[in-house]
Amino acid sequence: MTTRLTFEVLRDACQHAAAIRRTARMQPAGGKGDKVFPPTYQGGAYAKEVRVLEGARVPCVLLDSVQSQANRMEGALLDAHRQNRIKIPVVSVDFGAAGLPDVGEVTSLDAPHRFADAILRDSNYNDVAFRDSDLGKILDTASVKNATALFGVCPTALIFGLWDSAGPQGGLGTKFARALVSEIVAVDAETGVRPSSRIDPLAIRKDAGPVYEAKEGGWTIEESKAKQEKSKPKLWRKQGAPSELNHGNVVPSLTSEKGGANHGGVTFQYARQTAVISLAALRRLRFPNDAGACTATRDQAAHVALAALSLAAVVLGCADSDLRSRCALVVEEGARPSIEIVGSDGSIRTFTLTREEAEALLSDSVAEARRNGLPWHDQGYQLKPRAELVALVDKSRKNAVAQGTAEE
Repeated sequence: MTTRLTFEVLRDACQHAAAIRRTARMQPAGGKGDKVFPPTYQGGAYAKEVRVLEGARVPCVLLDSVQSQANRMEGALLDAHRQNRIKIPVVSVDFGAAGLPDVGEVTSLDAPHRFADAILRDSNYNDVAFRDSDLGKILDTASVKNATALFGVCPTALIFGLWDSAGPQGGLGTKFARALVSEIVAVDAETGVRPSSRIDPLAIRKDAGPVYEAKEGGWTIEESKAKQEKSKPKLWRKQGAPSELNHGNVVPSLTSEKGGANHGGVTFQYARQTAVISLAALRRLRFPNDAGACTATRDQAAHVALAALSLAAVVLGCADSDLRSRCALVVEEGARPSIEIVGSDGSIRTFTLTREEAEALLSDSVAEARRNGLPWHDQGYQLKPRAELVALVDKSRKNAVAQGTAEE
């Protein structure tokens, strides 16, 4: 029997409970037994490990990491904010107006280090370097014991974590631990093989080469028209083979786990998504007023708002689980996810929470926080990238284009 998660229930949980969690059993969108492709790490390897589930040791593969899940949730919050379904503080850097329209706007919900990211650091606010502005100086004083200003300009940093390692204090900069973590794991997973092949309708053979870089740009098979390098015609890419121009057949082959790499996807019994909001972590945060004084009601109002923001992130971010190419997941039939409040004594209370309810809960909790004098600057802040940063991005992109024609 489940009931709706209300503001009153959330407020009580923030004072007494240990955590809020959401778990979901998932299957491939193609159905049970369909293959999905996990993310690959250095060397092309999957993140494989044995986990203990209900007393048994089970082979598992990571399908979406804590960091990746956080990015998806932040993206979902940003989408909802832009659609005016929720209103949250967002700091943005406009590269479009600086001559890089394809980069567009980068926000504190896109940047890897959030409010402490180097993209913000290397931008200006009101024609002042970000870290020298009143806005940027928030990072110099923010701490677990004084999170008020950061709550007002970038509350997502308080739930997803922040480390001001790019600031003047380096590794000693302001740090907030994650209060919200989520991941998706394939349970009882088996690695597969990956077939590859290509039939070229032009039937271009390898011995039709070599192919050279042309003096006038592009490629040529005539030595007289080739660029010279060390008194020799310069080969295209590494070997000058037609395949390096994407011409020719690819011999049918199978790729499987070898030397730590496994590109053949996985099948599994089920995937498990687990999102946990640590209410104990939120309760450690303090929110003093301008005079430096803290009150229980003010702190609690901030904790409830952050918990509601976390719930909105979970509910909105978990709505779409198309993780990457060939890795689309859906909730297992008959296994509808629910929200559980976990007591410090291990007790569990189960609730339902729809997208609309989560958005309303956030609105109500923010209103309560404001009534207690807490800042919530949902009109946002607009920064301009410094000329040096724009030039660096532009040069990097031009180099990438140039190297793309000369390197593998």
